[in-house]
Amino acid sequence: MPLNFLAFLRLEKRRLTCRYYGIPYYVIEFEETAMPIEIRKTLLQVETTLIEGGKTTPVPLKLYSAIAVVKNPWAGAGYVENLKPEIHAAAPVLGELLTKMIIEAVGSGEAVEAYGKSAIVGLDGEVEHASALIHTLRFGNHYRQAVGAKSYLAFCNTRGPANAPLMIPLMDKNDEGRRSHYLTIQTSVPDAPAANEIVVALGASVGGRPHHRIGDRYQDLKDLGQDVANPAGV
Repeated sequence: MPLNFLAFLRLEKRRLTCRYYGIPYYVIEFEETAMPIEIRKTLLQVETTLIEGGKTTPVPLKLYSAIAVVKNPWAGAGYVENLKPEIHAAAPVLGELLTKMIIEAVGSGEAVEAYGKSAIVGLDGEVEHASALIHTLRFGNHYRQAVGAKSYLAFCNTRGPANAPLMIPLMDKNDEGRRSHYLTIQTSVPDAPAANEIVVALGASVGGRPHHRIGDRYQDLKDLGQDVANPAGV
């Protein structure tokens, strides 16, 4: 399968099937009580850096992004105080789908070194809507457990029109002070988000920044005489 592809999704009772040229690729089961999220399309992207600063990289850096374009479940409803029903229904489905896309592309959860998440809500929605779908353990724990991570998921949540920049900040999955893995995936979906949609994404890296040479947070803390457990010194 090509690493850059658009997948078509078919929603049936209690089952979400992602098909590639008619062949089932991902099948995700969800609870009987869940209201299915409407997924218009998905996109998987892989970026490989071979040369940085005019110098060949010792090991190519690979950046992966798995993206879903979904209908905003609160679109047209005005201000909604309680977002939990839609969060509980949609977030697990999206978390499982995007995690499977990343793991399939990378080859294993163990191979993922840095990870992150992002969402863009369309112009008719609130930034809170974008945040709602990714800032819940029902979304993030699928990814965290699949890659065996200890660090929190770096994140970005914004509002914008179709083709708005999708920024996915990454951080080492086990070491928050490892600066070589402070990375950002930059991409966009030309026709999304529509005003009533949300773009939801997960990102991953295999490798860190090529030619990393700025040290890490631990040396800074040592130089400043501050405790690793209290980096702000407060």
